[in-house]
Formats: sequence, structure tokens, C-alpha cells
Amino acid sequence: MTAGRPTQDDVLGYFDTLSNWGRWGDDDERGTLNHITDEVRLAAARAVRHGRSVSCAWEIAVPEEMERATNSCPCAVDMPGAEHMPPHFHKDRHWGFSNERLGIMFHGNTITHLDSPCHIFWDGKMYNGRSHSLVDAETGSAWATVTAAASGIVTRGVLLDVAAVRDVPWLEPGEGVFPEDLEEAERRQGVRVQSGDAVLLRTGYGRARHESGPAGGITQAGWHASCLPWLREREVALIGADTPQDVQPSGYDVLMPVHAVSLVAMGLWMLDNCDLEECVATAAELGQWDFQFAVAPVRFAGTSGSPVNPIATF
Repeated sequence: MTAGRPTQDDVLGYFDTLSNWGRWGDDDERGTLNHITDEVRLAAARAVRHGRSVSCAWEIAVPEEMERATNSCPCAVDMPGAEHMPPHFHKDRHWGFSNERLGIMFHGNTITHLDSPCHIFWDGKMYNGRSHSLVDAETGSAWATVTAAASGIVTRGVLLDVAAVRDVPWLEPGEGVFPEDLEEAERRQGVRVQSGDAVLLRTGYGRARHESGPAGGITQAGWHASCLPWLREREVALIGADTPQDVQPSGYDVLMPVHAVSLVAMGLWMLDNCDLEECVATAAELGQWDFQFAVAPVRFAGTSGSPVNPIATF
């Protein structure tokens, strides 16, 4: 350690010292979601004290972020192929419909999405030591995909407002968040992160994005690698941020150490690009910084994540 911060060798060592490989068995694909026990879910339900729900996701823009083809049929009996439908279908000339075909690349810096452990490789390995070769171009991954969370992620969420800790509207691009920031946020907010929690990090970028639009490039505020031992010690099940997680530049030769160590070594699932502004306003209004947190990924077979709409219920 140098001046209280991990060195390059320390960060590389996290792949071993923070590893959860084999912790829940050699065939485990859920990683830190194993911290979310029945008791944790019951405790999360007790965090609902006001009955108010807010979204923690950005709306997906059309057409900037989504390819969209919409079909509109004012009268269904006139659609192509209707002649092959059974007789009762043709009796109703009032019923029409619209539908869509959507194309989306949800990984990146704008869309709110869940990363499953197979999203990142390190030295050709995924979580629990499986080879990158288990990811096939046609069928996707055969290991640690988003369907490992098919039953949803329902747990206690804790919002840590580090922008408020620093007394700024938002952290500037390139500013890292450190363990002492997390603990100061806990102290100010009267909350403590516990085993099985989802921890949401507010850098304030959501406010900047609302005011000025998405930032270009890859320089951003976010988790510093020094937070990784803290997250493992607290047995956090899921982390989210209002940026794509890692502070960039990371300060290390490892491009995105929080992504790499979390997903590959720890099996720690991640929520990128949350919009936490309504959540922080609600938490401040109610004086409540913990809540029931629900994430329901789409059951896309073989995929490394899913666009999601995380819901915080106070």
C-alpha cells in the first residue's frame, strides 16, 4: 500500500485475495447473489416503511440508443395472413394492435443495465475459473449468464451519496470514490451496509446528465479499486452507480479493475448507469437511506446481462 491506496501489485493480488471461486461450490454461477438469503429478503421487506416506489433507470432513447421497427394495424382482420385465421377471428372489425421489433446494445455508458459474471474475462477466465471458450458467437455463454438471476434480485438497497459527502453537486470526471467516503456517507446518513445488501453509489453524474446530457469519452467518476476489499468484507451482493462503475482513468495498468475483480474474482454483480436522482431526493425527503430494492433481468438465454429498471421501494 502507498499512502493508504493499493499499489498495482495489490490490485493484481485482489484476483486471489478477494476471490470467491469455490466459496459456494465449484459449479456456482450466482456469486455474491448467494449473500441474499431468505432472511435478507424478509429484512428488505421490512425496509418498506412509506410504500413509495421510484425507478433507478434512465429511459432508453429512440432512435439514439435503440433500433426500433413498429408495426401498426388499425384493424387486425386486414393484416397479411388474416385469411388463414379461424372464422371467429373475422367477426371483430374493431380490434387492432401495434407491436415492435427492437434492437439494443445495452452494455456501454448510457443504458441502465445489469452485468452478470460472464461479462468480463481476466487472462481468459470467467468467474469460478471457467474458460472464455464457453462463450459461443451463436448461442452466447454457457456459464454465469444473466439467467443465473432468473428469480430476480430482491434485497435491501442502500444509497450512499458521496457527492453530498464532498459537498459538491457532482464529482468531476476522473475523481475516485474511496472507502472513507463510503463510511462517511454511512455516518451522515445513519445507515450501515450489511451482508446481502445492494449498494448504490451516487457521484452526482445523474444530475449533470439531466442538466447537460450524456458526457462523451470514457473519463468518469466512480468506484476506486481500493473499495474492493471493503465490498467483500461487507459481503455486498450487488453494486450500482450513476456511472459505469469504475473511475476512469483507474490509476492502474488494469483498465477497469472494479469490473474485472468484481465480476471475475468475486462474482459481484453490477448495475451500470443508474439514474439515482429521484432516489436520492426521496431518501432525503423521507430521511431513509435504505429500502427494498428489486431488479428483474429479462431471461435472455446465454447473455452477459440485461437492460433493467431497478425499483427502490421506501
